Amino acid sequence: MPRMLDVSDEVRSEIGDDEADRLLGGDRAPDSYECTSCRTPGDTHVEPTSTVLFVGDETAVLAFAHARCIPSQVVPVAEEQLVGAVRSINQAQTGAPDLAAPAPAPAGHVPAAPQPGPAAPGGAAAQSPAPGQAAILGITCGLVLHGKVGHASLVVEPTGPVGRPGSTSGEDEFLDLLQDAGFQPVTDLDETPEQLPGWSVLVAMGKLHAILQPAAAGGSTGWWQAHQPLQVTDAWRMAASQLSEVTMYAVPAGMVGRQPREDLLRQALERAVALGQVVAASLPLAGT
Repeated sequence: MPRMLDVSDEVRSEIGDDEADRLLGGDRAPDSYECTSCRTPGDTHVEPTSTVLFVGDETAVLAFAHARCIPSQVVPVAEEQLVGAVRSINQAQTGAPDLAAPAPAPAGHVPAAPQPGPAAPGGAAAQSPAPGQAAILGITCGLVLHGKVGHASLVVEPTGPVGRPGSTSGEDEFLDLLQDAGFQPVTDLDETPEQLPGWSVLVAMGKLHAILQPAAAGGSTGWWQAHQPLQVTDAWRMAASQLSEVTMYAVPAGMVGRQPREDLLRQALERAVALGQVVAASLPLAGT
């Protein structure tokens, strides 16, 4: 019996057309499952369901999630973490096939290699790139007050100038690129930025996996993806879940830097705002 499954082009390209067709036809899909994001039961007969392919260095596992929690996609996971994920998923859904698949290269509109940043203020900052190397995006997670309400936030800061594709001028166009995508300049940290359609923050199994942007062919693709999922604090995850969104701030290289506490992170952001060097948007939360 056909299921209410979504198999994205990204997942299909990894598992192959035959396996994707068998899933859609019901041959390889479970009747019920535990959502890999929110950990509550799902039913492929009556609920729109996403196929989520977790890939390591040598192996991959296909999991299932409510479509409202996570879109169908490929999620890179460190091989050692995949072992634990396989054990958890297999206990919950015995019908999920294990698949061998190479880890895909992350996509992005900003020409900077993805790099996991600290999961809370005070983590190690990314090192500056060597001459001729692409800048690396560092991510810091923290709570930023909008008035009296703490918002789960991400501060994205490259390690060096980010130019447009093909540019050799060395000019930093990182904020311009994001404004072209719909991010808005920040003039007051107490104000919550507008939500940006098509973008989202992927949190799966309680960890930060990726920042997603609209794909040219429809759906979502990774703008930034962690080399290995980042553990976030319970307070950050609860704030994100309660508001169903995450605030993403972006600043040029060297503007905020490493901050050991959330109050110092806010002070650094306020200084950057005063200089007109912050853009932001509210991104819907995908997962919990």
